[in-house]
Amino acid sequence: MTSYLDYTVGQPISDAKAPDGPIEQRWDRRRFEAGLVNPANRRKHRVIVVGTGLAGGAAGATLAEQGYHVEQFCFQDSPRRAHSIAAQGGINAAKNYRNDGDSVRRLFYDTVKGGDFRARESNVHRLAQISVEIIDQCVAQGVPFAREYGGLLDTRSFGGVQVSRTFYARGQTGQQLLLGAYQALSRQIAAGNVAMHPRTEMLDLIVVDGRARGIVARDLVTGEVSSHLADAVVLASGGYGNVFYLSTNAKNSNATAIWRAHRRGAYFANPCFTQIHPTCIPRSGDHQSKLTLMSESLRNDGRIWVPRAVGDTRQPQDIPEQERDYYLERIYPAFGNLVPRDIASRAAKVVCDEGRGVGPGGQGVYLDFADAIGRLGRAAVEARYGNLFEMYERITAEDPYRVPMRIYPAIHYTMGGLWVDYDLQTTVPGLFAIGEANFSDHGANRLGASALMQGLADGYFVLPATLADYLARQPGAPVEAGHPAVLEAVADATGLLDRLLAVDGDRTPDSFHRELGGLLWDECGMARDEAGLRRALERIPQLRAEFWQRIKVPGTGEQLNQSLEKANRLIDYFELAELMCLDALHRTESCGGHFREESRTPDGEAERRDEEFSYAAAWEFAGTGSAPVLHQEQLVFEYVHPTQRSYA
Repeated sequence: MTSYLDYTVGQPISDAKAPDGPIEQRWDRRRFEAGLVNPANRRKHRVIVVGTGLAGGAAGATLAEQGYHVEQFCFQDSPRRAHSIAAQGGINAAKNYRNDGDSVRRLFYDTVKGGDFRARESNVHRLAQISVEIIDQCVAQGVPFAREYGGLLDTRSFGGVQVSRTFYARGQTGQQLLLGAYQALSRQIAAGNVAMHPRTEMLDLIVVDGRARGIVARDLVTGEVSSHLADAVVLASGGYGNVFYLSTNAKNSNATAIWRAHRRGAYFANPCFTQIHPTCIPRSGDHQSKLTLMSESLRNDGRIWVPRAVGDTRQPQDIPEQERDYYLERIYPAFGNLVPRDIASRAAKVVCDEGRGVGPGGQGVYLDFADAIGRLGRAAVEARYGNLFEMYERITAEDPYRVPMRIYPAIHYTMGGLWVDYDLQTTVPGLFAIGEANFSDHGANRLGASALMQGLADGYFVLPATLADYLARQPGAPVEAGHPAVLEAVADATGLLDRLLAVDGDRTPDSFHRELGGLLWDECGMARDEAGLRRALERIPQLRAEFWQRIKVPGTGEQLNQSLEKANRLIDYFELAELMCLDALHRTESCGGHFREESRTPDGEAERRDEEFSYAAAWEFAGTGSAPVLHQEQLVFEYVHPTQRSYA
């Protein structure tokens, strides 16, 4: 088999849909120039939406409200159990209610800078513009944002910014926003405009005459594999963080939908840009199957520190103030504990590598609320973070009101994903990717409280306009279930499942997943170097070959079979892991969440190489057994000129 190291460089790729002119006018211009579908004709169009999180739920509800017939899929038993429900801290919007200097321009600037200058300016400015509309939309839906005494919506700060622009609903913001989208979606389900398919997983993309025309899906309860056809397909299936096995994602979150679309022709962009969240409960042992996130909002009032001395194992209350190192406040005085996630995560790794980490194995730092409790009182802290403190105590059996929390970085979000143009359309016409499923607006690092913003912006506001333009210009004839391309996709999907069931080996899917994830964390995690990435690229094909010899999937495909689900997703993880490591190997710069040991400043910070790598890496699948093809989309900065990031 050809090695992934033998990749070739193909033709450059460009975003042909991005408008020019003053950046403040580009989104309005694109919407005006987009084609429209009149209300009577919308009823003739069918759209498939895969996923029911914030992006998918918002898109399905909005498209159905406009009159399209929507078929929507999720592997959960209910749309409201999508993983967006786990988002805790808040959602950004440039409302400037605090009158502290915020604006659309500042949110745009902070996001481009926070992404380490690896995002498109046009996309980010559109996101900042739409942010103010999102809050109005959600308030109208009844989302219970926190309010000040006088009734105005409250805001707080998040990492990487110096203003308070994050709207929140205690520590349950994702849940409340998702319930708003779910209510809107449920209304359309009841009206018969959305056909909902819960407990159903996408297995493949159906491409007819070069256009996305449907999906192959499996009923996870009965095992039935079926085809579903439409005029366009929207993927809102989330990110690929679970390739690392241990992450903050729900266990069933996976990459199959976007990866199978990649195999059908959709380019995959920037797979090495994965985000490590600094505020996670440290792992407790090898038995663990997932990690738990503590909201970044805690860094507003919690102070992060470790002992000054190496090997100091005293209890935190026994370590005097002068023997503590509040290292973020010391190194980055302007932002302190609110530096961006990639900065805070690397700093935690450094102090732990020095032998100053706390807790089991020295893999942790303290997040201390003693000062906040002393200044504000326990009741005020409890009002802000009570459910988060309760969750921490239930998991660790430690009371964070009495002793500091222990936190450590963990895989959280993926900035890479399917390459899309300004219209959110992939390189396969008729296939759109929204939310975390695309390579997004975040560059090499996502600022806190921006995931919810992007998901809702894509679903409520961007996709409905750009999808209409596609449908207006591509009237396409209906596709029948007996079309050869449909039958081929169904046969490919069922054949893969049958092959998994036929191996009858001696290793479980989880054992392979744990080994693959550990390899990725060690060699392509918080820090990467050439030797480690080459080791991973040598080991992953070996592990995949062993998988096909030893995988054990009990039961059959005609029933509920979670082992079969896991094994099927692992097929994609092996290929994705290779592409992640290759992307990290070829990008010999440090950038945002991608930190190459060989590319650092004299004081140890990440060092970009703009003259060589100021582009989005869009990878083309060249066929099984063939090395991928790299297409480069050059990034142009007219309004925020790249500089070395400084938070000091």
